[in-house]
Amino acid sequence: MKLSILYFARLRDAIGRSGEDLEVPAAVATVGDLRAWLAQRGAPWSSAFAEARAVRAAVDKSMAADATRLREGAEVAFFPPVTGG
Repeated sequence: MKLSILYFARLRDAIGRSGEDLEVPAAVATVGDLRAWLAQRGAPWSSAFAEARAVRAAVDKSMAADATRLREGAEVAFFPPVTGG
């Protein structure tokens, strides 16, 4: 399955790019699977995704949980939680 992956804020800085188009293995079916697969790619992804709770996700511009299913051509964005006040 081909996905468009976007990285924001500290993830963009850690990975050194704002996004990439990837062909992922068939076993990558959910956001959680994708997060784990990216982390096992090695540095810099492993350190960027080391603390899963510190990384939020959106699929096609809608907030997504780890159990959210992926589809061919989806845009998946990863970003740190936002605090405000």
